[in-house]
Amino acid sequence: MGHDISGLVIHVFSTFGNMIWQIFWPLAFGLILSSWIRNLIPVSSVVKHLGKTTPVSLGFTTFLGMVSSSCSYAAASLSHTLLVKKSTVANAMAFLVSSTNLIVEMFIVLVALMGWTFLWGEVIGGLILIATVGFLFSRFFPQDVEQELRQHLEDAQPQKASCGMDMSEMSGDHSDCGMDMSKMKSDDSDCGMDMSKMKSDDSDCGMDMSKMKSDDSDCGMDMSKMKSNDSDCGMDMSKMKSDDSDCGMDMAAKPQSATMEKITKSAGFFQMDIAMIGKEILIGVVVSSILIALMPQDGWRALFISNDAGLPVWLHSFLDVIIGIFVAMIAYVCSVGNLILAAALWHGGISFGGVIGFILSDVLTIPMIRVYQKYYGKRPAKWMVGLLFVAILFTGLCVDAIFNGFGWVTSDQTVRALNQSGFGFNMTTVMNLIFIPVSIWYYRLGKKANAGMGMSM
Repeated sequence: MGHDISGLVIHVFSTFGNMIWQIFWPLAFGLILSSWIRNLIPVSSVVKHLGKTTPVSLGFTTFLGMVSSSCSYAAASLSHTLLVKKSTVANAMAFLVSSTNLIVEMFIVLVALMGWTFLWGEVIGGLILIATVGFLFSRFFPQDVEQELRQHLEDAQPQKASCGMDMSEMSGDHSDCGMDMSKMKSDDSDCGMDMSKMKSDDSDCGMDMSKMKSDDSDCGMDMSKMKSNDSDCGMDMSKMKSDDSDCGMDMAAKPQSATMEKITKSAGFFQMDIAMIGKEILIGVVVSSILIALMPQDGWRALFISNDAGLPVWLHSFLDVIIGIFVAMIAYVCSVGNLILAAALWHGGISFGGVIGFILSDVLTIPMIRVYQKYYGKRPAKWMVGLLFVAILFTGLCVDAIFNGFGWVTSDQTVRALNQSGFGFNMTTVMNLIFIPVSIWYYRLGKKANAGMGMSM
């Protein structure tokens, strides 16, 4: 008995290791490429085009979603932001769909795991889903429910993130570092700074102008080094140093080249994406590895409707898409992480439309539904979930009919093996040897860049 359990555990870990090895380089490459695109096209530049639901606005929304974050929860947050900025509900939901299903890293991983046929199925299915979502939400989302949603957004009154120090809001009390700019006098001897008015105690962030020195714990400000002359008001910025722990200020640092600035900013997006979706992807790989290792092929086939059941083709496809959607709802892994489980479902016997329906349903997981309730209220969230469910079901049926009708559906034999051995001198190994060090360097660069944004003047 003990031997069987140890063998099973080894099998699960072996499957997990092979999964990580197979998806690492395509995922890293896709996220790096996505970070570059996001740097070139910020979200704010197209928000103004989303006030009305039109084919043009849906096109903008689709493109915006494709270049945004791949995390389902980040996509929900961004779609919430679009609604706050007066986007229509249809455009916001279309963005949610495109941001989770038409992203570069998903395409690359999908090809690496399942092949080109599934890539085209995902692309065509994603476009059909966006058009369907635009139609359903613009025509069938009730006006009174939308008013309730807008009222919920207004009542929420989200607080603005200060991202460090905002000098315009600093006043002399216990909550603002004890600095009251209105109390600072201006005369000929002190360049307008009256140090006697600036207080310091245990509750005011520990700022004592008489004791401030340039070290790792005090933001790098040394008042004893501040000169007094006509040109700099007594402040010598060259004495202010910055490292990873000093508020991110480096006044004496040499300016970066234009190319390096772009790389650094893009790396910041990469680091934020990893921070948001890293845990989700890991959960997805763990869950999928366990299911793949423990669930036999016959077990998967028992979950779906057999081809020998004698059901009409449309009904068989309908039931498989329904099953795929519900499996996705309870699996609650992210848009990239669920591709591995999608491969397991396909090998288990689900129809092509069922696989596409499963992949598209990452916006209907239980945690995502709870996010909708928090953002928009229970009644608007119910309508959102209902219309998204109908749209995904319709899309899965359309994709299944199109690909089966034209004979494009891939056979089981042409799909890559789920637990293939990626170790050895092959393409996967070469690409991982390139992207493992590159992604580590890129992540560290992005982390340092994001840490340096801790102060906004």
